[in-house]
Amino acid sequence: MRNLFIGAVMALASLFGVAAHADDTPAEKYTVLTSPVPVSEPGKIEVVELFWYGCPHCYAFEPTINPWIEKLPADVHFVRIPAMFGGIWDVHGQMFLTLEAMGVEHKVHTAVFDAIHKEHKMFKTKEEMADFVATQGVDKAKFLETYNSFAVRGMVKKDKDLATAYGVTGVPTMIVNGKYRFDLGSSGGPEEALKLADTLIEKERAAKGAGQ
Repeated sequence: MRNLFIGAVMALASLFGVAAHADDTPAEKYTVLTSPVPVSEPGKIEVVELFWYGCPHCYAFEPTINPWIEKLPADVHFVRIPAMFGGIWDVHGQMFLTLEAMGVEHKVHTAVFDAIHKEHKMFKTKEEMADFVATQGVDKAKFLETYNSFAVRGMVKKDKDLATAYGVTGVPTMIVNGKYRFDLGSSGGPEEALKLADTLIEKERAAKGAGQ
């Protein structure tokens, strides 16, 4: 489970904005946040993907981003955050966070995506979700218990605060090290988004090395 940020830090981080862009990449490719957001693992370069299970673009991005994630170096920490803009977005986001809290998200993430986009399942209720994840080897009763737990409610609030701090209005959106925001449209497509992420990772790594 990702570390929870203290409220005071998140309140400060939520004051985001647009600043000047770096010189080594075209300005239209990404936005620099004027108030950097703290990363969840200090000392590592963090890459965040905000997504929604119901988003066809997020689903189409999976075969491209997943192999990239597997090859990330040890100094890079990848985090998925569900975007929760209300309604079914919140329901699906809480489902993801429940699975994450249970430590089984990595086992069923693809199956949930496939169920929505190939089998046209809606997952509007926790009971429907629980029935499905049970077919994937997840304990149904434990899922239902965890879904409304204090820990998951805290994770929901934290991730909503993060989306606000990042200034995210759509998905899929990527954030590098709490500073740089871009999406598939601004970067030029799935492959281009990951190339941009690599460039920004290297930029942060170089800056970190220069500061030591």
